Amino acid sequence: MRRVRHYGDTGQALPIYVVVVGGLLFLAFAYLAVGQAAANRSDTQTAADAAALAVALEDRDVLAAGWLENVLDPAEWQDYLDGNALVGGPACGRASRLAARNEADLGQCYSPEPLRYMVEVTSREPVGDTIVPGTESRHSTASATAVIEPRCTFDEPGEEAQEEVPEEAAEETLPALVCGDEEWELDPEDLSDLPGPEDLFDVHLAD
Repeated sequence: MRRVRHYGDTGQALPIYVVVVGGLLFLAFAYLAVGQAAANRSDTQTAADAAALAVALEDRDVLAAGWLENVLDPAEWQDYLDGNALVGGPACGRASRLAARNEADLGQCYSPEPLRYMVEVTSREPVGDTIVPGTESRHSTASATAVIEPRCTFDEPGEEAQEEVPEEAAEETLPALVCGDEEWELDPEDLSDLPGPEDLFDVHLAD
């Protein structure tokens, strides 16, 4: 007896197999494109964060240096702690260099209010060739905000207290400076131990 071979089922399954494999390949390339874009975006956000922190750190150092120059004049302290002693715009040169190190170009860089800094950067490298049209020339952008927060407080003697203290004695004392959990007793005759910029101010990215 002759055996009859049936090819019908095999012939119908082949196109389905091709469609399924093609669909899986498309999904794989799509996930690759999404991952590539996410990585590009993440790198750009890192550049923006670094640039914003660079601007804030630059002004923090300026404020700390100014406070140090006026340490014997407590009447000037508050202006430095509040950032009101800053003159001119934010120092964006350092931010530009930090962005460049992270393969990005600095766009906007400004201070909408004292001790607050906002930047925007654009990636130098495009997302690249993917199955998504247009990504080969599309660049990621990201923004970040950094803030400076004063960490120190001090009590200025009131007018009545000043009247009770002899003028010569008043010149020989400075208010105690409380920075976080640490208190600094400042001696006008020995200023070798003073709080540093990181003691006076905290710099961080805004939430």
